[in-house]
Formats: sequence, C-alpha cells, structure tokens
Amino acid sequence: MNLIIDAGNTSVKLAVFDKQNLLFDVSTEAERFIEKVKDIFNFYPDITWAIVSAVGYLNQKDIVALSIFCQVHVLNHSSKIPFKNSYATPQTLGVDRVALATAAFYHNPTANTLVVDAGTCITYDMVNDYGEYLGGGISPGLHMRYEALHNQTSKLPLLELDDPLDLIGNSTKSSIHSGVVHGVLAEIDGVIERYSSRFEDLTVILTGGDAQFLSKRLKNTIFADSKFLLAGLNYLLEYNKR
Repeated sequence: MNLIIDAGNTSVKLAVFDKQNLLFDVSTEAERFIEKVKDIFNFYPDITWAIVSAVGYLNQKDIVALSIFCQVHVLNHSSKIPFKNSYATPQTLGVDRVALATAAFYHNPTANTLVVDAGTCITYDMVNDYGEYLGGGISPGLHMRYEALHNQTSKLPLLELDDPLDLIGNSTKSSIHSGVVHGVLAEIDGVIERYSSRFEDLTVILTGGDAQFLSKRLKNTIFADSKFLLAGLNYLLEYNKR
C-alpha cells in the first residue's frame, strides 16, 4: 500500500492507495499532519511507501518523522518521470504540475490531454499524443481574485465564493461575484477553445478544490476528477520504486 501526501497552499491532503485503487483520502492542517499520519497507519498498517509532494509548507521534521513509519520518496526535480519533459525550465516546474502531467500521461498515453487544476491558482498543463509535456499556464484562482479585489483597493469588501444570481451585478457585492466567477469561467472556456483549435481530439480534465463548483458552469465538455493529482502522485511513487 502507498501513502500519498500532497502539501498544498491551504491544506495537506493524504490518501491511501492499494495499487491503483484509492482506499481513503482526507485533508488536514499542516499542524496536525503527524497526528493524522498515526491515525492512518493504525487503520492501514500494510503501508510500506509514501510520497511527499510539497508546494506549500510542510515541516522538515514531519517528513523525517514520517520515515519512521515507512520508506519515503520526496518528489523533486531529480525524481524519475514517465513522460518527456519539454518545459524550458524544468527545475522551476512545480511538483504538483509534474503529478498532474503524470496522471494525464497514464490516463491518455496516446491522446492530447489538457489538465485544468482550479485551486489557489488555476494551472493549465498540456501533454500531447506523443507523451510529451509542453507546459501550460498559471493564473489566479477564484479565492485569490476575491482577496486581490479586497487587498488591492481601499473599499471593496472581502467576500466568500458565491454563485452570481445574474451576469449583471446590481450592487457592489453582486458585481464582485459576477466579475470573479464569470471572469474565471470565461477564462477557462476561452483557454480550452484555444487549445482545442491547436490539438485534435483534445481531452480536458478539470481537477482541484474548485472543480466541482466550476464543472457545472463551464460550457465546454470536460471530465471532472477531484482526485486526479493524488492518482498522479501514486503513479509517480510506483514509477520511482523501480
């Protein structure tokens, strides 16, 4: 069994895989990481390997403590990958994007696949039908846009994500909701259309914390899979065990 650890910008996700089957997943605060690890090993004592992917903060002492329970692979730019990486600066490529590209490669090894990860940031990652990672794009996520409007102005309020009632906002709050949500939807739909015009038979995977909210509102045909990154990390762990 494998323990998958994805330390993001807002939380730490942990998942247990038996081969390619996801058995369990949970999110926790970084401060409760080791407590949650102990709980998982009590329920799944057959875990022998773990992979750690950290784009956010995870205490190095926690990673050392994790190695007491099992063998640990910390995903980095020296890790083996199953696809050809054509990114111009591979040393700057986030480990989360490496995991998404890996999941795309295994999901569609001979097809063009665009992965849209809607989390703190919105990332676009393209793997072509030759198994080559080309790169993509990075833009602010939904919550970051709400925060930017509040932090970069003197009077706009900080709002929580909400579904706009109409395209045309008739108050400051409804205008913010309309601008943020419809702006993100227009961006993602527009990006998908541009990629579709360049790559034939494009498969689009939508993942990330805001995937469920966005998937019902996008006009393009997509496959929503909130566990896509976890699956990619599991593939990478298996690939690096060899």
